[in-house]
Amino acid sequence: MCKFKAVILAVQTMLVASLLGTFDERALAEVLIPAPPQIAAKSWILIDASTGKVLVEQNADQQLAPASLTKMMTSYVVAGEIESGKISINDNVPISVNAWRMGGSKMFVREGTEVPIELLLKGIIIQSGNDATVALAEHVAGSESAFADVMNQRAALLGMSNSYFVNATGWPAEGHLTTARDLSLLTRALINDHPKHYQLYAEKYFEFNGIKQPNRNRLLWRDKSVDGVKTGHTEDAGYCLIASAERNDMRLISVVMGTDSEAARAQESQKLLSYGFRYFETAQLYGAGDVLKADNRVWFGQENTVDLIVDREIYLTYPRGARDLLEAKVHIDDVIKAPLTRASQVGQLTIAYQGEQLLDAPLLPSQAIEEAGFFARLWDHMMLFIKGLLGG
Repeated sequence: MCKFKAVILAVQTMLVASLLGTFDERALAEVLIPAPPQIAAKSWILIDASTGKVLVEQNADQQLAPASLTKMMTSYVVAGEIESGKISINDNVPISVNAWRMGGSKMFVREGTEVPIELLLKGIIIQSGNDATVALAEHVAGSESAFADVMNQRAALLGMSNSYFVNATGWPAEGHLTTARDLSLLTRALINDHPKHYQLYAEKYFEFNGIKQPNRNRLLWRDKSVDGVKTGHTEDAGYCLIASAERNDMRLISVVMGTDSEAARAQESQKLLSYGFRYFETAQLYGAGDVLKADNRVWFGQENTVDLIVDREIYLTYPRGARDLLEAKVHIDDVIKAPLTRASQVGQLTIAYQGEQLLDAPLLPSQAIEEAGFFARLWDHMMLFIKGLLGG
């Protein structure tokens, strides 16, 4: 079993005393967080979009009908097809009888006409048009049922383990279910994977065929920090809303499912977002390539030392005001042996708050190191043997 030596590491402005575990009780009192607000919904969750940290949740794994929240997966799949070059946003899509006949929310496309993908996406996202959704699903996969297969494959890749899609619209269907947690994963992927596409979710109005319709997300008018995401409603699903807002470089995602009214879904979503921004913060602690510990001994290599780095930006979500109480440690292998590649893990970075581990990230060599020649390796074997005898 590999042994580690642990090194306490100061994280930017973190207090040394805090890192050593000697917390100031007065400081702790300042970052106490009240209970989350009571939310009048069947299921809900609030997460940070950068880190994925769950801030609060209730019944987040309960399978429920998603109604038109389904259309987020439809647009996510289409955005991926566009970015991969399989289709173009300027492609014209023929409108079938099936699409034209769809009930519920409509973009009011006409059978036998052709509509560019760009306009259909706006009809799906802003107007929640079932007709536009079916037309685009048929164009991408040949039929709506085949498109639903693609949706389910994409859901599996995103880790949406409690979701199953029967259609592209969210039209009521047996077995068409998802969860608040799964929808938060989808929303996070939508925002982070397709940021340009996500901008459509902030648009308040869309006009097609002389009919101007508003986005049903009331928070777009009430809160300037809100720029999405999607509403949904059926008798079975109730009134649902996924909302996202960004304030001071922190983005939150709320999912509220099964409220009693259009007003309630907006009000309950606003409660969650306000709570999250008030009592939590997200910050970048390290940049990709930052050296966390320099000049670590390397055995059997053409180089004798190597710096240890993180290979990605490290963001962390924690209680607002608790940054100085975060405890960061670097755990390094007792013996680092060549050959080393840039992907060789030789240690770990952990960050904890009040005993709860918030982060575990690998530490990697700053450079590849080839194995030394025979005599140099023999010498290192002898030195390690003596080191072992001396208990070093």
